[in-house]
Amino acid sequence: MKTGTTSKAFITFFLVLASLFVLFPIVVVFMNSFKGSLFISTGAFKFPVFEGEEASFVGLKNYVSGIKKIDFFSAFGYSLWITIGSVAGILLVSSMLAWYITRVKNKLNSIIYYCLVFSMIVPFQMVMFTMSKMANILHLDNPIGIIIVYIGFGCGMSTFMFAGFIKSIPLAMEEAAMIDGATPPQIFGHVILPMLKSQAITIGILEIMWVWNDYLLPYLTIGTEYKTIPIAIQYLRGGYGAVDWGAMMAMLVLAMLPVIVFYLACQKHIIKGVLAGAVKG
Repeated sequence: MKTGTTSKAFITFFLVLASLFVLFPIVVVFMNSFKGSLFISTGAFKFPVFEGEEASFVGLKNYVSGIKKIDFFSAFGYSLWITIGSVAGILLVSSMLAWYITRVKNKLNSIIYYCLVFSMIVPFQMVMFTMSKMANILHLDNPIGIIIVYIGFGCGMSTFMFAGFIKSIPLAMEEAAMIDGATPPQIFGHVILPMLKSQAITIGILEIMWVWNDYLLPYLTIGTEYKTIPIAIQYLRGGYGAVDWGAMMAMLVLAMLPVIVFYLACQKHIIKGVLAGAVKG
């Protein structure tokens, strides 16, 4: 009993320590978003000082300045559109594909499945120039076309995860729906899709974090004409290495906020999906 208590205490201590390591950079960025740029450069880890000669607290000045400098709301709109469209497309396409290749056993489906698995281990840097050229040729270098590119890149991991979960769903449920006269689209929509809810939210949060924070793919595909938030934030770097650190920290906070809120709102479903994948997958 004593050994078990010691083990739990050690695990708790380790998890708390790991949490502090994860939270520390976020706290530093949030803290510096209320300080002047000079004070960030000289004392990045110090708390803002409100009064006196060393007063570093500037209120919401950095937020107002950053929003004006990078046209934040325009960048936010592009990021939101691309993220919602891409993640919705990835979840729909990959869930249908996973169901099909899991239930219909043939060589073609096996080849498709292993190609998708292989795509998960291919670094983006190996294909980025070819991909950007093809996107240009196919006129996908716009806020609508890039969604198709993201769906292609995101389907590998999500199909793999969905397929593992669908294998655990009893085939008898689908056969019963078929006997009742349901068509394949109706079976997928009314039987399979509701059971994939927790798994879809888990995959969704992973894809949202990827698409929302991605810099390289939008920069290569749609360039600077349609700036997403990561691309817009880089324009806070001036000439000769000058950086408006205060505005940059404030914009990083605003960029992180939507993902954090979404994660906290869906936390229950995310944990459920992870546990379902661990037990049933």
